[in-house]
Amino acid sequence: MSSASVLAQPTKKPVGQRTDVVIYFAGDSGDGIQAIGGQFGHTCVRMGNDIVTFPDFPAEIRAPAGTKAGVSGYQLQFGNHEVLTPGDGYDALIALNPAALQARVKGLKDNGLLIVNTDKFGELDLKKAQCKTNPLEDSSLDRYQMFKVELTRLTRAAVFESPLPAPLSNREGDRCQNFFALGMVCWLFGRSLDPTLQYIDAKFGKRAEIAEANKRALKAGWVYCENTDAYVSSFEVTAAKMAPGLYRHITGNQATALGLVAAGQKAGLPIFFASYPITPASDILHQLSRYKNLNVMTAQAEDEIAAACMAIGGSYAGALGCTATSGPGLDLKQEAISLAVSTEMPVVIVVVQRGGPSTGLPTKTEQADLLAAIFGRHGECPLPVIAASTPSDCYMATYEASRIAIKYRTPVIFLSDGYLANGAEPWLIPAAKDLPPINAKQLVEVNGVKPFQRDTETQARQWVRIGTPGLEHRVGGLEKDIGSGNISYDPDNHENMTHLRKAKVDGIVREIPPTVIAGPTSGDLLILGWGSTYGAIKSAADLARAAGKSVAQVHLRYLNPLPPDLGDILKRYKKVLIPEMNLGQLSLIVRAKYVIPAQPLNKIKGQPFTITEITNAIDTLLT
Repeated sequence: MSSASVLAQPTKKPVGQRTDVVIYFAGDSGDGIQAIGGQFGHTCVRMGNDIVTFPDFPAEIRAPAGTKAGVSGYQLQFGNHEVLTPGDGYDALIALNPAALQARVKGLKDNGLLIVNTDKFGELDLKKAQCKTNPLEDSSLDRYQMFKVELTRLTRAAVFESPLPAPLSNREGDRCQNFFALGMVCWLFGRSLDPTLQYIDAKFGKRAEIAEANKRALKAGWVYCENTDAYVSSFEVTAAKMAPGLYRHITGNQATALGLVAAGQKAGLPIFFASYPITPASDILHQLSRYKNLNVMTAQAEDEIAAACMAIGGSYAGALGCTATSGPGLDLKQEAISLAVSTEMPVVIVVVQRGGPSTGLPTKTEQADLLAAIFGRHGECPLPVIAASTPSDCYMATYEASRIAIKYRTPVIFLSDGYLANGAEPWLIPAAKDLPPINAKQLVEVNGVKPFQRDTETQARQWVRIGTPGLEHRVGGLEKDIGSGNISYDPDNHENMTHLRKAKVDGIVREIPPTVIAGPTSGDLLILGWGSTYGAIKSAADLARAAGKSVAQVHLRYLNPLPPDLGDILKRYKKVLIPEMNLGQLSLIVRAKYVIPAQPLNKIKGQPFTITEITNAIDTLLT
């Protein structure tokens, strides 16, 4: 097809209706897959759909081009109803090379749409992908609706149809083929091009020739589908019925950053955030660095230990000290976190969990840091632990972690994970007036008050900025006298202080609202979950109840201390199922604390649970 025919006058084609669609973009790690996947999701939110996304990319900065190890993927589901997961299988797969096709085609539903770039199926391309035969010619893809597109050639035809503001090489022009593919997908599923055109201008505005080339490719992909007889119709997914308000497309890391900013604003405190770059938590530092105008200070530390100590220093100086890391960094920070427990300083530690041990799977998700968060420090060293359930929920969970840290003068660990951090969904932006108040009063005058006096309800000691005249006091990791704050080696005092620190954390149960039970309040099966398993669990439980099964769901935000009513709830059900992306860490705690035979469902593949996996476990337990 020539460039003239690519941009020919479109013809009117029928439009089909869909309630939801799952799409998977796949290509080489340098093909811009994450860019077009994220932009398509943003467009869906702009058009009123509910969405859930799942970026899936290699850990290497530049994995071998054209190989399965280098495949970058982006899965999303959008619909006109509540969407809870990125989908168990895809309705459409866009594969930009043989490796992407080989790695991801097994997830494509029968009769699903398959778009392949035939310009990348040469002999060398097939060899890199370890294809023994050409899948486009061996009938192995017959059960799909396959559309073969000369994507590279058509992109060049569109990009170079007329002079650009400045010259581009063929290689630079070829890099626009991801937007040609995005234009095709936008046509197939009735998405407006306007949000993406605005994105291109904002992203590449300083280089007009690149912006123009990408816009030409995007529009050409749309018009190509309009003018090709193979694409007989497009599909429309109408807007979802969502609560009124202002929404934005947000990832878990973005929501985490905004939660910290909101807590600082509500408390009237500066935020001091110190972090060492680590996947998948690094983006929180990038996000927070944009908010200097809102009294947010950021520092990139030389290592994880320094970052934790700098955060403690921020709290010493009267700010809310914060840091973020992943599993390997949490290991390194634990001694400093113990110092924060001992000195009773409010510090928020964000842990974005990933596959381990050691370096493990840096870009893949896991939930294996729960025990490290609760018990991972030396000595009796309790602290609160809370977790978010969805990307947008990271906002309120981080805000709550900040509130508890300030009120109880304690470090708090907030658990996210790679699936939440990089995934995205619509977020209903809350009004500042609706956020819970945060009282961050600091002691600045003597008036007979001592720094180590405590609040009679929370057992939190006074928050005094280090060096405040007349309120100087000892700080450090050595044990303190329970009354004076002086260093003490008395055995009875140490036991009393140990019980006091535990009682302070245990007392947070007063802050925990009644546990919400989705489904029957007693019955055959309760599915207990935490963190990012929420969407798959809820979907599976809803399906089970629709089939007449007695299945309920409880999802935990507060993991230490656990909700005070949880024990009573667990005893109302004949069986309890606990899905986790680990080898059964919450299961271990629940079985020990409540002495019930909770059944673990464990997955350690670096991938989130599917609805089918939990549905199968439900069927097995209720058979």
